Amino acid sequence: MIERVVIVTRKTPLEELTERFNTRSQAAFYIRQQGESFDEYEAAHNRYTQAVETLKRAVPRTLKQHVIERGFLTNYSFAESDLVATIGPDGLVVNTAKYLTTQPILAVNPDPQRVDGILIPFNVGECGVWLARAASGRVSVKKVSMAKAALNDGQVIYAFNDLFIGAQTHISARYRLELDGRGENQSSSGVIVSTGAGSTGWLQSVVTGACRVAAGIAAPDLPLPAPETYRLPWEADELYFAVREPFTSRTSQSALVFGKLRHKQSLVLRSYMPDHGVIFSDGVECDYLSFNAGTVATIGLAERKANLVVRG
Repeated sequence: MIERVVIVTRKTPLEELTERFNTRSQAAFYIRQQGESFDEYEAAHNRYTQAVETLKRAVPRTLKQHVIERGFLTNYSFAESDLVATIGPDGLVVNTAKYLTTQPILAVNPDPQRVDGILIPFNVGECGVWLARAASGRVSVKKVSMAKAALNDGQVIYAFNDLFIGAQTHISARYRLELDGRGENQSSSGVIVSTGAGSTGWLQSVVTGACRVAAGIAAPDLPLPAPETYRLPWEADELYFAVREPFTSRTSQSALVFGKLRHKQSLVLRSYMPDHGVIFSDGVECDYLSFNAGTVATIGLAERKANLVVRG
């Protein structure tokens, strides 16, 4: 039974500017000095705050509610009886999902004219009906596969879209990559591990760049593969991995640079970096695990899935 609705918000660009310049007036002065209009920042802020207030009022009175900003997700303790309502762009859904276990997510679009909302099926005006339905268990839930990196010291990190394993700065990452009895030492810009939900995100950029480079050097007529050829369903029990910019030398190889991880398969990486090695997920660099010499990361499908409330 649902006992509480946890509303997850994000800072608006206006709030972020105000934090940067200490006051709203100083932020406005800076923007206008750049030849831009400050009016849109204020209008977007007002639209968002109004949407949040509408969502808060729509929570059934029989339920408790709590509002948190996404910056507090890493330290927030969700209860099994929570219903989580995100209000923001797709990235907010992604950033929230990896901190949950079985809690359903009802994703609300605060501004359909400006937010694509691929992961966000509900508008603010209808959220009251859907909150009530979700609270009583009268909704359909889509299971979305996630990735997991587990370290040999017991630490873990989950990903809704993708994991990055590499160096914190723009230097080569050095590690050993092992899969199904094969292994090689590598030097690269890092490894991307993508879920079905993320298979047309960062992975698509990696594929596009690799194919364009190959076409420019060796095969000018090589067609760019359509995303549909490597897109995975959100619920797929498969992951992709791709090594970015692998470098071949006397001490590094580049044969194991792309492939799939299926159910119960694991990709193992052993760090050879004295420092600055990191593993982070879904583009959130500030929430990372250290991946330095002596650290072994085992990567595969997570034992849990995200639960997205969908229409139906």
